[in-house]
Amino acid sequence: MAEITPDAAPVQSLHQRILGDIEQNIMTGRWPPGHKVPSEQLLAEQYGCSRMTVNKVLTQLARAGLVQRRRKIGSVVLPQKAQSAILEIYDIREEVRALDRVYVHAILQRSLRTADKAERETLGLSPRQKIVSVTCLHFAGDAPFCLEERLINLAVVPEAETEEFLDLPPGPWLLGHVPWSAAEHKIAAGAASETAARHLHLTPGTPVLVVERQTWRLDQSVTRVRLTYPGESHALMARFTPSQA
Repeated sequence: MAEITPDAAPVQSLHQRILGDIEQNIMTGRWPPGHKVPSEQLLAEQYGCSRMTVNKVLTQLARAGLVQRRRKIGSVVLPQKAQSAILEIYDIREEVRALDRVYVHAILQRSLRTADKAERETLGLSPRQKIVSVTCLHFAGDAPFCLEERLINLAVVPEAETEEFLDLPPGPWLLGHVPWSAAEHKIAAGAASETAARHLHLTPGTPVLVVERQTWRLDQSVTRVRLTYPGESHALMARFTPSQA
């Protein structure tokens, strides 16, 4: 039976540690489909916790479709569906560099606060749960390229509580710190708000391209972001095969 090697992560709760270790074993293929997950009792002994804590972790993994719980047998790893993303999560830095322009970013606003009602509903948070709200302006040379307005769920990414995003913008930083298992894109034409127009050097009401994206890790929201691009200078392109259509 494969053994989990718990990673030392003092900023994580024990629940998050166990969840992350098991998830990594499954997503990396170390535990292939059909592999029997160690029993609740064995996991509780290994992590020095109660069986209730382990039970909650396995229940969360089952809800996310990573394992199947079978009475008297235990938890078994499920096959993961092959995914072909028509729209990938692009790094804005690479978009700018592809234009042969110099990339820089500036953090306009960053706050640690309690999520409001609308944000709790969007991110699936409980009352009084904390989030990080950050606004970032991306530049291509001297010209504003994209306005990023992002919410980060601290229950999933506790490290973000003290991160100022000065060296790395929020998107690449998140991709390097927490795995995501699902994403949803919404792309629409819009009119620049006063805030977006001011930062992007546009006239309010000017056409803009708005990309709204939310990512999840298992059944928990990681982040939700709104990316606003000047409409006349940006386009989205995706290449796909007949099997993806």
